[in-house]
Amino acid sequence: MANKTQQAIELLQRMIETGQLAPGTMISEKVLVNLTGLGRTPVREAIHRLAPSYMIRIHASKGIEIPAITVEDQLSRLEVRRAVEVLAVELACKRADENQRQAMCRLADVMNQDFTLQEYTNTIRDTHGLIIDAARNQYLGSIMLPLQGLSRRFWVVHVRDEALEVGRGRDLHRRILNAIADGDRDAAHSASLALNDYLVEFAIAVVSRRAD
Repeated sequence: MANKTQQAIELLQRMIETGQLAPGTMISEKVLVNLTGLGRTPVREAIHRLAPSYMIRIHASKGIEIPAITVEDQLSRLEVRRAVEVLAVELACKRADENQRQAMCRLADVMNQDFTLQEYTNTIRDTHGLIIDAARNQYLGSIMLPLQGLSRRFWVVHVRDEALEVGRGRDLHRRILNAIADGDRDAAHSASLALNDYLVEFAIAVVSRRAD
């Protein structure tokens, strides 16, 4: 059952991140069971595990809400993500083993190619997973993954020029991977902050477009 629950969590997260479960909508547990193709028990467990990370909201009398996306929420998330990711990359620089460093080099090389939006988001998810594993701290994943997932959802929903934004994000993530692979703590710190600066800049640009 644990594997089925984790599968349900991952499926629901991807549906939320990609907008398949649209922001601001209400949905029933039965619909989620049908969408995932999994049983009611793992889906229900996944729902309750996702709620504390703000991926969903549970309303006892109405059903399950997919929270709306706001710039204010995104900026608040990025404040926390900034500090946590700096810690993660610094720990990864110190603790990554040789196999993990080689995996980061390979993934950094992959980052040289052109991506579709979906390919890019999948690759970034792999990047985050590698960094969390290399940091060797069991609590980081529970904090970072929901923040990254929700941040990614905001970014995907508001991307206008896919080639431009994918290129910028790809280059920033490649810098982080290369720095960790080299064990260069200062470079990893700087690259992590640069990625966060980009995401903040992107969110503020969304506000500017709405004002226009």
